[in-house]
Amino acid sequence: MDKNNLNIQDIKKRIKKGKVIWTEHCLNRLNQRDILMSDVINTINTGKIIEYYDSDYPYQSCLILGKDNNSEILHIVCGINKDNVYMITAYYPDSIKWEDDMKTRRMK
Repeated sequence: MDKNNLNIQDIKKRIKKGKVIWTEHCLNRLNQRDILMSDVINTINTGKIIEYYDSDYPYQSCLILGKDNNSEILHIVCGINKDNVYMITAYYPDSIKWEDDMKTRRMK
């Protein structure tokens, strides 16, 4: 699967069908960061892909920028295979690492 096949619409379709796998890492991060699963879903439903990670293993993944249930910007990393979406992590972007648009990484 190349990035042309990894798109937000396919991710949304899998979520709508309940084809979501929550990794242990993701569940731990949600708990640590007080992020709800519904925040993750809302972020994807309102979001867009801002980075592709073509070489991620075992599935290609991407970074999605969207808004949580309180309209705050949230980043989601998820992977996708032919059947499921794998939730990898979620976090509120830090203005030290991200430009004001929260989709452009600051230069180191």
